[in-house]
Amino acid sequence: MEPQAAIVEPADDPRALQRALYAYRTPLLARSVFELVVTVIPFGFFWFLAWASVSAGYWLGLVLVIPAAAFLVRLFMIQHDCGHGSFFPSRRANTWIGRALGVVTLTPYDFWRHTHALHHAHSGNLDRADEGSIETLSVREYQALSPAQRLRYRLYRHPLILFGLGPVYLFLLHNRMPVGFMRAGWMPWLSTMGTNVGIALVVVAMMWLVGAGTFLLVHLPIAVLAGAIGVWLFYVQHQFEKTRWARDPEWSFQETALYGSSYYDLPAPLRWMTANIGIHHVHHLASRIPFYRLPEVLKDYPQLRTISRVTLKESLHGARLALWDEQRQRLIPFEHANKPTAPVRA
Repeated sequence: MEPQAAIVEPADDPRALQRALYAYRTPLLARSVFELVVTVIPFGFFWFLAWASVSAGYWLGLVLVIPAAAFLVRLFMIQHDCGHGSFFPSRRANTWIGRALGVVTLTPYDFWRHTHALHHAHSGNLDRADEGSIETLSVREYQALSPAQRLRYRLYRHPLILFGLGPVYLFLLHNRMPVGFMRAGWMPWLSTMGTNVGIALVVVAMMWLVGAGTFLLVHLPIAVLAGAIGVWLFYVQHQFEKTRWARDPEWSFQETALYGSSYYDLPAPLRWMTANIGIHHVHHLASRIPFYRLPEVLKDYPQLRTISRVTLKESLHGARLALWDEQRQRLIPFEHANKPTAPVRA
Protein backbone atom coordinates (compact mmCIF):
# COMPACT_ATOMS: atom_id res chain seq x y z
CA MET A 1 0.00 0.00 0.00
CA GLU A 2 1.31 3.42 -0.94
CA PRO A 3 1.96 5.85 1.94
CA GLN A 4 -0.66 8.49 2.39
CA ALA A 5 0.45 12.07 2.69
CA ALA A 6 -0.01 13.52 6.14
CA ILE A 7 -0.83 17.16 6.66
CA VAL A 8 2.56 18.36 7.84
CA GLU A 9 3.99 21.79 7.14
CA PRO A 10 7.82 21.51 7.11
CA ALA A 11 8.32 25.12 8.17
CA ASP A 12 6.18 24.55 11.25
CA ASP A 13 7.42 21.14 12.36
CA PRO A 14 10.39 19.48 10.61
CA ARG A 15 10.44 16.78 13.30
CA ALA A 16 6.85 15.78 12.54
CA LEU A 17 7.71 15.68 8.85
CA GLN A 18 10.69 13.44 9.58
CA ARG A 19 8.41 11.01 11.43
CA ALA A 20 5.90 11.05 8.57
CA LEU A 21 8.64 10.20 6.07
CA TYR A 22 9.36 6.91 7.82
CA ALA A 23 6.58 5.43 5.66
CA TYR A 24 8.80 5.75 2.56
CA ARG A 25 11.83 3.90 3.93
CA THR A 26 11.05 0.39 2.70
CA PRO A 27 13.24 -0.63 -0.27
CA LEU A 28 11.55 -2.48 -3.13
CA LEU A 29 13.80 -5.42 -4.03
CA ALA A 30 12.71 -5.76 -7.66
CA ARG A 31 13.10 -2.02 -8.22
CA SER A 32 16.54 -2.01 -6.60
CA VAL A 33 17.75 -4.86 -8.81
CA PHE A 34 16.34 -3.08 -11.86
CA GLU A 35 18.12 0.18 -10.99
CA LEU A 36 21.39 -1.68 -10.49
CA VAL A 37 21.09 -3.51 -13.82
CA VAL A 38 20.17 -0.42 -15.85
CA THR A 39 23.25 1.30 -14.43
CA VAL A 40 25.88 -1.44 -14.55
CA ILE A 41 25.14 -2.59 -18.12
CA PRO A 42 25.22 0.88 -19.75
CA PHE A 43 28.40 1.73 -17.82
CA GLY A 44 30.09 -1.40 -19.17
CA PHE A 45 28.69 -0.77 -22.65
CA PHE A 46 29.99 2.80 -22.90
CA TRP A 47 33.34 1.84 -21.35
CA PHE A 48 33.99 -0.84 -23.93
CA LEU A 49 32.62 1.37 -26.71
CA ALA A 50 35.14 4.03 -25.69
CA TRP A 51 37.87 1.38 -25.70
CA ALA A 52 36.84 0.13 -29.15
CA SER A 53 36.81 3.72 -30.44
CA VAL A 54 40.38 4.48 -29.38
CA SER A 55 41.75 2.70 -32.45
CA ALA A 56 39.42 4.73 -34.70
CA GLY A 57 40.41 8.01 -33.14
CA TYR A 58 41.08 9.07 -29.58
CA TRP A 59 38.77 12.08 -29.77
CA LEU A 60 35.81 9.81 -30.51
CA GLY A 61 36.77 7.76 -27.46
CA LEU A 62 36.86 10.94 -25.36
CA VAL A 63 33.30 11.80 -26.39
CA LEU A 64 32.15 8.37 -25.21
CA VAL A 65 33.90 8.99 -21.89
CA ILE A 66 31.09 11.41 -21.00
CA PRO A 67 28.20 8.89 -20.81
CA ALA A 68 30.52 6.32 -19.20
CA ALA A 69 31.42 8.85 -16.49
CA ALA A 70 27.75 9.71 -16.00
CA PHE A 71 26.87 6.08 -15.33
CA LEU A 72 29.87 5.78 -13.01
CA VAL A 73 28.39 8.66 -11.00
CA ARG A 74 25.10 6.75 -10.86
CA LEU A 75 26.93 3.67 -9.59
CA PHE A 76 28.34 5.83 -6.81
CA MET A 77 24.83 6.97 -5.94
CA ILE A 78 23.76 3.34 -5.61
CA GLN A 79 26.78 2.73 -3.38
CA HIS A 80 25.67 5.78 -1.41
CA ASP A 81 22.23 4.28 -0.82
CA CYS A 82 23.82 0.97 0.19
CA GLY A 83 25.83 2.93 2.76
CA HIS A 84 22.60 4.21 4.28
CA GLY A 85 21.10 0.71 4.30
CA SER A 86 18.38 1.94 2.01
CA PHE A 87 18.99 0.21 -1.31
CA PHE A 88 18.27 -3.43 -0.50
CA PRO A 89 16.06 -4.83 2.28
CA SER A 90 18.99 -7.05 3.28
CA ARG A 91 21.82 -5.48 5.27
CA ARG A 92 24.24 -8.08 3.90
CA ALA A 93 23.25 -7.28 0.31
CA ASN A 94 23.78 -3.56 0.94
CA THR A 95 27.20 -4.23 2.44
CA TRP A 96 28.58 -6.54 -0.25
CA ILE A 97 27.14 -4.68 -3.23
CA GLY A 98 28.46 -1.47 -1.67
CA ARG A 99 31.92 -2.99 -1.26
CA ALA A 100 31.95 -4.26 -4.84
CA LEU A 101 30.89 -0.87 -6.18
CA GLY A 102 33.57 0.76 -4.03
CA VAL A 103 36.21 -0.97 -6.14
CA VAL A 104 34.70 0.54 -9.30
CA THR A 105 34.18 4.01 -7.78
CA LEU A 106 37.61 4.00 -6.10
CA THR A 107 35.93 4.59 -2.73
CA PRO A 108 36.50 2.23 0.23
CA TYR A 109 32.92 1.42 1.19
CA ASP A 110 33.06 0.71 4.95
CA PHE A 111 35.39 3.61 5.68
CA TRP A 112 33.36 5.97 3.49
CA ARG A 113 30.12 4.80 5.14
CA HIS A 114 31.56 5.73 8.54
CA THR A 115 32.73 9.20 7.51
CA HIS A 116 29.51 9.84 5.60
CA ALA A 117 27.48 8.98 8.70
CA LEU A 118 29.48 11.63 10.57
CA HIS A 119 28.67 14.10 7.82
CA HIS A 120 24.95 13.42 8.21
CA ALA A 121 25.15 13.63 12.00
CA HIS A 122 26.95 17.00 12.10
CA SER A 123 26.10 18.68 8.80
CA GLY A 124 25.59 22.42 9.23
CA ASN A 125 26.97 22.47 12.79
CA LEU A 126 29.65 25.15 12.88
CA ASP A 127 31.03 23.82 16.17
CA ARG A 128 31.55 20.25 14.97
CA ALA A 129 34.08 19.05 12.44
CA ASP A 130 32.14 17.88 9.38
CA GLU A 131 34.27 15.00 8.12
CA GLY A 132 34.24 14.69 4.36
CA SER A 133 32.78 18.13 3.71
CA ILE A 134 34.17 21.00 1.69
CA GLU A 135 36.20 23.33 3.90
CA THR A 136 34.31 26.58 4.42
CA LEU A 137 35.51 29.42 6.63
CA SER A 138 33.42 32.15 8.16
CA VAL A 139 34.20 35.76 7.29
CA ARG A 140 35.67 36.26 10.75
CA GLU A 141 37.88 33.16 10.47
CA TYR A 142 39.10 34.20 7.03
CA GLN A 143 39.93 37.74 8.13
CA ALA A 144 41.99 36.36 11.02
CA LEU A 145 44.27 34.42 8.66
CA SER A 146 47.74 35.48 7.60
CA PRO A 147 48.21 36.54 3.95
CA ALA A 148 49.75 33.15 3.12
CA GLN A 149 46.85 31.31 4.75
CA ARG A 150 44.33 33.46 2.87
CA LEU A 151 46.10 32.63 -0.39
CA ARG A 152 45.93 28.91 0.42
CA TYR A 153 42.20 29.12 1.13
CA ARG A 154 41.54 31.16 -2.02
CA LEU A 155 43.40 28.60 -4.09
CA TYR A 156 41.50 25.77 -2.41
CA ARG A 157 38.15 27.41 -3.19
CA HIS A 158 39.06 28.21 -6.80
CA PRO A 159 36.81 26.20 -9.17
CA LEU A 160 39.80 24.76 -11.05
CA ILE A 161 41.11 23.31 -7.80
CA LEU A 162 37.79 22.44 -6.18
CA PHE A 163 36.29 20.69 -9.21
CA GLY A 164 39.46 19.86 -11.15
CA LEU A 165 42.54 18.89 -9.19
CA GLY A 166 40.55 18.23 -6.01
CA PRO A 167 38.57 15.25 -7.33
CA VAL A 168 41.74 13.76 -8.85
CA TYR A 169 43.44 13.94 -5.45
CA LEU A 170 40.36 12.70 -3.58
CA PHE A 171 39.59 9.60 -5.62
CA LEU A 172 43.06 8.61 -6.83
CA LEU A 173 45.16 9.43 -3.75
CA HIS A 174 43.17 10.45 -0.66
CA ASN A 175 40.90 7.38 -0.75
CA ARG A 176 43.88 5.02 -0.80
CA MET A 177 44.59 5.66 2.90
CA PRO A 178 42.28 6.19 5.93
CA VAL A 179 43.25 9.85 6.18
CA GLY A 180 42.12 11.35 9.48
CA PHE A 181 41.46 7.91 10.99
CA MET A 182 44.95 6.37 11.03
CA ARG A 183 44.61 5.45 14.71
CA ALA A 184 40.90 4.62 14.73
CA GLY A 185 41.33 0.84 14.80
CA TRP A 186 41.37 -1.86 12.15
CA MET A 187 38.19 -1.00 10.21
CA PRO A 188 39.50 2.04 8.28
CA TRP A 189 42.66 0.16 7.32
CA LEU A 190 40.87 -3.05 6.36
CA SER A 191 38.36 -1.11 4.25
CA THR A 192 40.90 1.03 2.41
CA MET A 193 43.51 -1.69 1.93
CA GLY A 194 40.89 -4.27 0.92
CA THR A 195 39.50 -1.85 -1.65
CA ASN A 196 43.03 -1.10 -2.89
CA VAL A 197 43.64 -4.82 -3.42
CA GLY A 198 40.35 -5.12 -5.31
CA ILE A 199 41.22 -2.12 -7.47
CA ALA A 200 44.69 -3.56 -8.20
CA LEU A 201 43.22 -6.90 -9.28
CA VAL A 202 40.70 -5.24 -11.59
CA VAL A 203 43.29 -2.88 -13.06
CA VAL A 204 45.76 -5.70 -13.73
CA ALA A 205 43.03 -7.84 -15.33
CA MET A 206 41.84 -4.97 -17.54
CA MET A 207 45.37 -4.05 -18.55
CA TRP A 208 45.98 -7.67 -19.52
CA LEU A 209 42.77 -7.67 -21.61
CA VAL A 210 43.04 -4.32 -23.39
CA GLY A 211 46.62 -3.19 -22.79
CA ALA A 212 48.02 -0.94 -20.08
CA GLY A 213 48.21 2.23 -22.18
CA THR A 214 44.76 1.78 -23.66
CA PHE A 215 43.23 1.11 -20.26
CA LEU A 216 44.70 4.30 -18.82
CA LEU A 217 43.67 6.34 -21.88
CA VAL A 218 40.07 5.20 -21.40
CA HIS A 219 39.56 4.82 -17.68
CA LEU A 220 41.48 7.76 -16.27
CA PRO A 221 39.32 10.37 -18.09
CA ILE A 222 36.18 8.48 -17.00
CA ALA A 223 37.28 8.41 -13.36
CA VAL A 224 38.41 12.05 -13.36
CA LEU A 225 35.22 13.34 -15.02
CA ALA A 226 32.98 11.25 -12.74
CA GLY A 227 34.90 12.54 -9.72
CA ALA A 228 34.45 16.16 -10.84
CA ILE A 229 30.71 15.63 -11.32
CA GLY A 230 30.43 13.96 -7.93
CA VAL A 231 32.26 16.78 -6.13
CA TRP A 232 30.10 19.36 -7.94
CA LEU A 233 26.92 17.62 -6.84
CA PHE A 234 28.14 17.45 -3.25
CA TYR A 235 29.07 21.13 -3.42
CA VAL A 236 25.64 22.25 -4.62
CA GLN A 237 23.92 20.10 -1.99
CA HIS A 238 25.27 22.25 0.86
CA GLN A 239 27.00 25.27 -0.67
CA PHE A 240 24.21 27.57 -1.78
CA GLU A 241 23.56 31.15 -0.73
CA LYS A 242 20.62 30.64 1.60
CA THR A 243 21.82 27.45 3.22
CA ARG A 244 21.40 27.12 6.98
CA TRP A 245 24.30 26.57 9.36
CA ALA A 246 24.35 27.23 13.09
CA ARG A 247 26.38 26.80 16.23
CA ASP A 248 25.59 24.29 18.94
CA PRO A 249 23.00 26.23 20.98
CA GLU A 250 20.85 26.95 17.91
CA TRP A 251 21.72 23.90 15.79
CA SER A 252 18.92 21.42 15.11
CA PHE A 253 19.41 18.24 13.08
CA GLN A 254 15.95 18.36 11.49
CA GLU A 255 15.97 22.06 10.61
CA THR A 256 19.52 22.04 9.29
CA ALA A 257 18.82 18.90 7.26
CA LEU A 258 15.76 20.45 5.65
CA TYR A 259 16.97 24.02 5.16
CA GLY A 260 20.75 23.49 5.04
CA SER A 261 20.57 20.94 2.21
CA SER A 262 19.41 21.95 -1.24
CA TYR A 263 16.66 20.76 -3.53
CA TYR A 264 18.71 20.77 -6.74
CA ASP A 265 15.90 21.03 -9.27
CA LEU A 266 17.52 19.40 -12.29
CA PRO A 267 15.96 18.56 -15.67
CA ALA A 268 14.43 15.05 -15.73
CA PRO A 269 17.31 13.29 -17.59
CA LEU A 270 19.89 14.69 -15.17
CA ARG A 271 17.63 13.86 -12.23
CA TRP A 272 17.54 10.22 -13.36
CA MET A 273 21.26 10.05 -14.08
CA THR A 274 22.12 11.43 -10.64
CA ALA A 275 19.67 9.08 -8.90
CA ASN A 276 17.58 11.91 -7.43
CA ILE A 277 20.46 12.99 -5.20
CA GLY A 278 19.32 16.57 -5.86
CA ILE A 279 16.35 15.98 -3.54
CA HIS A 280 18.95 16.33 -0.87
CA HIS A 281 16.94 18.15 1.78
CA VAL A 282 14.58 15.16 1.99
CA HIS A 283 17.51 12.75 1.92
CA HIS A 284 19.20 14.46 4.88
CA LEU A 285 15.96 14.53 6.83
CA ALA A 286 15.26 10.82 6.19
CA SER A 287 18.38 9.13 4.80
CA ARG A 288 16.84 5.63 4.82
CA ILE A 289 14.53 6.46 1.90
CA PRO A 290 15.74 4.73 -1.32
CA PHE A 291 16.63 7.24 -4.02
CA TYR A 292 13.91 5.96 -6.33
CA ARG A 293 11.26 6.77 -3.72
CA LEU A 294 12.32 10.38 -3.15
CA PRO A 295 10.07 11.66 -6.00
CA GLU A 296 7.12 10.08 -4.15
CA VAL A 297 7.87 12.38 -1.23
CA LEU A 298 7.84 15.47 -3.45
CA LYS A 299 4.58 14.31 -4.99
CA ASP A 300 2.91 13.82 -1.62
CA TYR A 301 4.49 16.92 -0.05
CA PRO A 302 4.59 19.49 -2.89
CA GLN A 303 5.53 22.23 -0.41
CA LEU A 304 9.01 20.67 -0.30
CA ARG A 305 9.58 21.77 -3.90
CA THR A 306 9.96 25.37 -2.77
CA ILE A 307 12.31 24.76 0.17
CA SER A 308 16.04 25.30 -0.46
CA ARG A 309 15.40 25.10 -4.21
CA VAL A 310 18.40 25.68 -6.48
CA THR A 311 18.04 25.59 -10.25
CA LEU A 312 20.78 24.50 -12.65
CA LYS A 313 21.42 28.11 -13.66
CA GLU A 314 21.52 29.31 -10.05
CA SER A 315 23.97 26.56 -9.12
CA LEU A 316 26.50 27.82 -11.67
CA HIS A 317 26.54 31.20 -9.95
CA GLY A 318 27.00 29.40 -6.64
CA ALA A 319 30.56 28.41 -7.57
CA ARG A 320 31.61 31.95 -6.50
CA LEU A 321 30.45 31.44 -2.91
CA ALA A 322 33.33 30.96 -0.50
CA LEU A 323 32.67 32.37 2.98
CA TRP A 324 29.97 31.97 5.61
CA ASP A 325 28.71 35.32 6.88
CA GLU A 326 27.34 34.67 10.37
CA GLN A 327 25.71 38.10 10.54
CA ARG A 328 23.94 37.86 7.20
CA GLN A 329 23.37 34.10 7.70
CA ARG A 330 24.36 33.22 4.15
CA LEU A 331 27.29 32.21 1.97
CA ILE A 332 28.98 35.07 0.17
CA PRO A 333 31.78 35.53 -2.42
CA PHE A 334 35.22 36.76 -1.34
CA GLU A 335 34.55 40.25 -2.70
CA HIS A 336 31.61 40.73 -0.32
CA ALA A 337 33.60 39.94 2.82
CA ASN A 338 34.54 43.57 3.49
CA LYS A 339 31.21 45.11 2.61
CA PRO A 340 29.07 46.59 5.42
CA THR A 341 26.65 44.08 6.90
CA ALA A 342 23.27 44.26 5.19
CA PRO A 343 20.02 43.30 6.88
CA VAL A 344 19.32 39.58 6.74
CA ARG A 345 16.82 38.83 3.99
CA ALA A 346 13.92 36.51 4.65
